Amino acid sequence: MSINDAQENDTSHAIVDHLLSTTRSVRRRLDTERAVDRATIEECLRLALQAPSASNGQTWFWSLVDEPRTRSLLAAVYADCWSKYRRLQERRRPAMDIGESEALDRLLASGDALTAKMADVPVLVVPCIRGKLSESPTLLEMASSFGSIFPSVWSFQLALRSRGLGSVLTTIHLWRADEVAEILRLPADVIQCGLLPVAYTIGTDFRPASRLDISAVSTWSTSG
Repeated sequence: MSINDAQENDTSHAIVDHLLSTTRSVRRRLDTERAVDRATIEECLRLALQAPSASNGQTWFWSLVDEPRTRSLLAAVYADCWSKYRRLQERRRPAMDIGESEALDRLLASGDALTAKMADVPVLVVPCIRGKLSESPTLLEMASSFGSIFPSVWSFQLALRSRGLGSVLTTIHLWRADEVAEILRLPADVIQCGLLPVAYTIGTDFRPASRLDISAVSTWSTSG
C-alpha cells in the first residue's frame, strides 16, 4: 500500500467513525421550520435498501408521510401513547434513587419536547416488514423478521445524518398500531416496526455519547 493509499484509508476511516459515533437520537433539535424535500428522503432510503435482510428476502415496506393532515393524525396517536408511557414511568419513581430520578426527568423532558413538535416535523417515516408473525412466534422467527428491517433503519438514519438531517427511532405508537395502519392505509400483510420523525437538525455539532466500557458488556469465549 502506498503512502497516499494509506492516508486516503485513514481519512475514510475517520469519516465513517465520526458518522457512526455522532449519529444520535434527535428529539429537541429537530428543525420544524425547514422543509425536507422528497428527493432527499428517497436518496437516503435508496441507500438504506442496500442493508442486509434475512435470507435476502428484502421484505421491507416504508410509509413516508409529509402531508400535514396525516402527520397531525399520527401525532395525536403518538401523544396519547406517550401519555400512557409517561404515567407508567412515573409509577416507578418512588423506588428510584436521586440519580435514577434525575435521569428519568431528562428522559421525560426529551420525550415531551418531541411529542409537542411531532405534528410539525416535516416527514414521519414508518418502517415495516411484509409478512405476519405466527400466533406464538419463536425467538428465531422474531429475530429473523425484525432483524430484516433494523439494519435498514440504521442505514437510513446514518444517511440522514450525513446530509444534515436527524431522526429518532420511536416505538410507543405501536400500542395503537391498528389505528395507525388505518390512517396510513397500510397493506394487510405488513407489520409496523417503529416511527421516525425526520427533519434537518438545529446545528450539526453532535458528539459521541457516554457509553459503558466494552469490558462491561462483552466477553471473549475461552476453550476448556
